[in-house]
Amino acid sequence: MRTFHGLDDLKAAVGEHLGHGEWLEITQERVREFADATGDHQWIHLDVERAARGPFGGTIAHGYLTLSLVPLLGRGIYRFEGFQAGVNYGLNKVRFPTAVKVGARVRMGSELLEVTEAKFGVQAVFRQTIEIQGEAKPGCVADAVVLLVP
Repeated sequence: MRTFHGLDDLKAAVGEHLGHGEWLEITQERVREFADATGDHQWIHLDVERAARGPFGGTIAHGYLTLSLVPLLGRGIYRFEGFQAGVNYGLNKVRFPTAVKVGARVRMGSELLEVTEAKFGVQAVFRQTIEIQGEAKPGCVADAVVLLVP
């Protein structure tokens, strides 16, 4: 795990790939729970029989489910010390290049893209890439912005 000990350490890491998290299997139960939580009950996510005849050959995870896994998949990649607080500030860009099929295993890689001064501290932009085991293209690429208060 990469630990950032303050602002200078963070700035020095711009442009670095910070590593990968652990693999996680996407289960039908997780997809169903996400559908219930968000009200998105589209057949491509839940109807196993119909989805088997559909464009992906089975049910797939919601794009937003894949995106919502960023905190879980990021555990163990990096952490911050020497800051009072760190909060999610938003996303600059999100794409879903490949559908994540139920039963697939995913993990996240993280790269620090930039660090800029902000009103209450600094904003760090991390490119979070959710890879799908055995697939050439990722399931999600998101540029996540974290506000860090020294």
